[in-house]
Amino acid sequence: MNKIKTVIIDDEKLAREIIKNYLKDNNKIELVNECSNGFEGIKIINELKPDLIFLDIQMPKINGFEMLELLDEPPIIIFTTAFDQFALKAFEVNAVDYLLKPFSRERFDEALDKAFLKLKDKTKNSELIKKLVLEKDSSKEYLDRIIIKNGTQISIVPVSSIKYLEAQDDYVMIYSDEGKFLKQKTMKYFEEHLDPKDFVRLHRSYIASVKRIKKIELLEKETYQIILDDKSSLPVSKTGYEKLKGILS
Repeated sequence: MNKIKTVIIDDEKLAREIIKNYLKDNNKIELVNECSNGFEGIKIINELKPDLIFLDIQMPKINGFEMLELLDEPPIIIFTTAFDQFALKAFEVNAVDYLLKPFSRERFDEALDKAFLKLKDKTKNSELIKKLVLEKDSSKEYLDRIIIKNGTQISIVPVSSIKYLEAQDDYVMIYSDEGKFLKQKTMKYFEEHLDPKDFVRLHRSYIASVKRIKKIELLEKETYQIILDDKSSLPVSKTGYEKLKGILS
């Protein structure tokens, strides 16, 4: 029987050692690699195509949820986390297994048994992960950065560097000080996840950074545009103009 290729992704060395210790006598598992951050994790998953990963949520660089968005074909995942109220609720709603640190050997083995069952139906697993990402998107937390994958390249765009966003079919083009980046999200998502004190929906196709707005120009009756600090001009709808008046006053 082929062994289950497994990877551990956790920034805490002690946490990785505990998992390795729990796995060492399991003859169904082949531990093929371990790493301490999401960047390495994405690279290892793409290269080694593991069947199973143990994934921490709170990690530097990119966290576990941000990693999920970047995986085209996610393996079976057992999440490991210190207390995270949102994560636990999302896992329970979507029937995804997690280990709450510190976890016992008994609880670990229980999660592993569930993972073995899920390995028989990878299609269902992919659906669960997609639902988990959607559940995370429904939270009302404001973004401080946006993670973007372009081929093998991963970029982290600080929200503070964003000038404006433009709708492009099922994607949004993000214009920032670092360049422009295409993200597969909706304008509605960004409208809900960018702080309304800092960003305004000007138009059905545009969201702009308030601090980048240098002036509002009247083009003709009830038709306006804004000029940004980089000389970009963006159209403003009637609703957008009302929002702008409220923010800028």
